[in-house]
Amino acid sequence: MSNETEEARGTPAGGDAPAKPPRAQKPENPRDTGVPVRPEGRTAGEKAERAEKPEKGAKAERPEKGENPRDTAAQKQAKAPKGEKQAKGVNPRDTAARKGGSREESEAKAKAPVVKDPPGYKPRLKVLFLEKVEKDLKEEFGYKSVMQIPHVSKIVVSTGLGEAITNKKLLDSAAAEITQITGRKPVRTKAKKSIANFKVRKGMDLGIMVTLRGNVMYEFLDRLINVAMPRIKDFRGANPNAFDGHGNYSLGVTEQIIFPEIDYDKIERVSGMNVAVVTTAKTDAEARSLLAGLGMPFRK
Repeated sequence: MSNETEEARGTPAGGDAPAKPPRAQKPENPRDTGVPVRPEGRTAGEKAERAEKPEKGAKAERPEKGENPRDTAAQKQAKAPKGEKQAKGVNPRDTAARKGGSREESEAKAKAPVVKDPPGYKPRLKVLFLEKVEKDLKEEFGYKSVMQIPHVSKIVVSTGLGEAITNKKLLDSAAAEITQITGRKPVRTKAKKSIANFKVRKGMDLGIMVTLRGNVMYEFLDRLINVAMPRIKDFRGANPNAFDGHGNYSLGVTEQIIFPEIDYDKIERVSGMNVAVVTTAKTDAEARSLLAGLGMPFRK
């Protein structure tokens, strides 16, 4: 009975148990360099290094919004504080010495001095209009209100330079001459559309113009009527029919040398200009009487 049970369990009849096979050894770790493992405990240098490192739960300080974390303390001080806008085109890292002065000094240099009229000053032609011409117009046309009396609202001086397509210097010289005559800096007019036959591109500078109002307008009109127009060659009077039907008068000047401000030896070429006198008159008859009262020498 016992022999059968031993055979069933795999044990031989002799009674000796078979020897177990040896276990396989684990392969060596290729990363082992043979350096002995350091003993437990840390040296003084390692403890100091660990003390400098932030703890695992601590949060690092974050830079403020809009601040560059790489900026140094000196660069942060040079930047403008929050809420103040920096000047356009100014580098916040530049020092005051590199900028060449404060912002107020630069603005003062950019702005030209404004020449103002003395208090109580009125041009001679304006005084003539208020004292005499205004009363004459009211009696002639029977105005019931003073607000119905027409007056000069503005004067537009302009000139066109088609030759400026090939010679850009003509625009500069013409602008300087208009500035001398009127006392105001003109603006350049541009082409509204392209015309291939004339070699004109849209947006190209082709002329200059300036608008005069107030005391400057009356002073220019006074010099035009009493100084410049008598110097025109073979002058027989202004055209009395050069109105546009709405009370505005147009006058063409063929030579700019009729104005005493222009030096004949310094101009590049003789050129003309257009003078448009804009009034508040509703009819040409009212505008003609207004300009005649101011001294415009109409041809009879």
